[in-house]
Amino acid sequence: MNYTTEFRDPELAALQLEAIRRTVANHSGVMTLMEVCGTHTMAIYQHGIRALLPKNIRLISGPGCPVCVTPIDYVDHAVALARRPNTIITTFGDMLRVPGSSSSLMREQARGATIKIVYSPLDAVAIAAKNRAQDVVFLGVGFETTTPTVAGAILTAARQGLKNFFVLGSHKTMPAPMAALIGDPQLQVDGYLCPAHVSAIIGSDAYLPLVNQYQVAAVITGFEPLDVLQGVLMLARQIVSGKMQVENQYRRVVHPEGNPKARDILYQVFEPCAARWRGIGDIPDSGLRMRPEYAAFNAVVQLPVEVEAPREHPGCQCGEILKGKISPQDCPLFRTVCTPEEPVGACMVSSEGTCAAEYKYGTD
Repeated sequence: MNYTTEFRDPELAALQLEAIRRTVANHSGVMTLMEVCGTHTMAIYQHGIRALLPKNIRLISGPGCPVCVTPIDYVDHAVALARRPNTIITTFGDMLRVPGSSSSLMREQARGATIKIVYSPLDAVAIAAKNRAQDVVFLGVGFETTTPTVAGAILTAARQGLKNFFVLGSHKTMPAPMAALIGDPQLQVDGYLCPAHVSAIIGSDAYLPLVNQYQVAAVITGFEPLDVLQGVLMLARQIVSGKMQVENQYRRVVHPEGNPKARDILYQVFEPCAARWRGIGDIPDSGLRMRPEYAAFNAVVQLPVEVEAPREHPGCQCGEILKGKISPQDCPLFRTVCTPEEPVGACMVSSEGTCAAEYKYGTD
């Protein structure tokens, strides 16, 4: 199936837009829709979708980029581990350039630290197997989409009897932050475009408590332009009719029950906990921590280091951008002090960050 043509047909897009306009034509006020997936953020910017929508639909980006929502003290902890002798840091590429309080992993690499980019947590396990005289730390950052792979890596390291493989975890979960943002009077979110990758694991039924408790519209949608437009149309119809529910536009990937096998692996190694989100703060049951029986692989427990006190850049507005309260253009550092070459905040670093999308594709 060729998704690049079937889901990017301009004539079908025009029909979707006309259906959206008709749906909201008599709607009083502005309806606020939020997407909470970094890949949706990039798709919306790339295809200029926001500019195509009627004026009474406000489409904003929320906390969907895993690197962006990771608090600065986690970066400082990774930097401290990188400075530790006889240590190899393994990480996905996005984390390398995220600024900490006084340094970044890229700067530490330039100073001599051993930092390797990997494409899978199992790559980090393989590095540990080949370097048993050194401690190998994998930086575990992400949502339910990637956490099962981290759990699988820990189980693999256990089976291989590795004593030198560790994970510094900062795993987050949905939909708890979506519930936290509903209560913000400055946002007044009417509907969510739910994260598609995450939904493939947790399933569409995972959003039922959110919708039932807060009476907010919710649609799981794919990443192509027609996917997003159809998701917006389905949300608009729910809001206009006043009948809020969970709808699944992305049925070709997401199922009501999600992926039980992936969740079994995940919860074998991790358990729910409160987590701190950049810009939002502590949210109960929005994180995952390693179970005590796997403490031998927990970098926090096994590799104690002194971590500097966290200090955010005073002018960085990443926190407000992640909450959807301002756009990147509202930040005084955007395009002046903060650029992809010299990022001040994580939102400018990650390939899924709102500031990176705005910088790459321009005002939409």
